[in-house]
Amino acid sequence: MTSETELSIKGMTCMHCVAAVEKALAAVDGVEEVVEVDLDSGRARVRGDAPAEALIAAVKEAGYEALI
Repeated sequence: MTSETELSIKGMTCMHCVAAVEKALAAVDGVEEVVEVDLDSGRARVRGDAPAEALIAAVKEAGYEALI
């Protein structure tokens, strides 16, 4: 079953940041689609069965903070 996970992302200040977060999330095993990474709201949504811990770790590795 495919689910959608929403994350709160801290530290994004520009479209380059958005692209970096999108790339990091897309690389996580189990992510089928990065639905949205929104600079204004500081939110990201991904579809798939990737564990939340893996998503948070990928965002952290890219240099940003993430919370479920």
